[in-house]
Amino acid sequence: MTQKEHQIIISLASNENQEANMAAARTQLTQLLTEVHFTSAIWTEPVNTSRKTPYLNQLCKGTTAFGEGLLCEVLKETEKRLGRTRNEDGIVTIDLDLLEYDGQRHHLRDWNRDYIKNLLNEL
Repeated sequence: MTQKEHQIIISLASNENQEANMAAARTQLTQLLTEVHFTSAIWTEPVNTSRKTPYLNQLCKGTTAFGEGLLCEVLKETEKRLGRTRNEDGIVTIDLDLLEYDGQRHHLRDWNRDYIKNLLNEL
């Protein structure tokens, strides 16, 4: 019996050592997923934070055999491995958010952000 492959979209973001952290995240996601495709990376201004460091953002589309809950756990573990903590004072070493899993949208506010809309066109 073959495992079902789930279609996913992940949002990547960083506002600290952005290019290196995004490259490390892409490496991790390439090892974690199959049929991986990344959009270009674009710079955006921060929202809802006192820290004014720009973000580097990118989307990743791929497939996985992981269930949704397990995939979210693995993404959070990947963030920790890449240096993310929850006591960051506005520093986001790396943020990996599951935006879509088999057509089911998550992080609904993010879908309205211009950079998400623009990057979706590259997928």
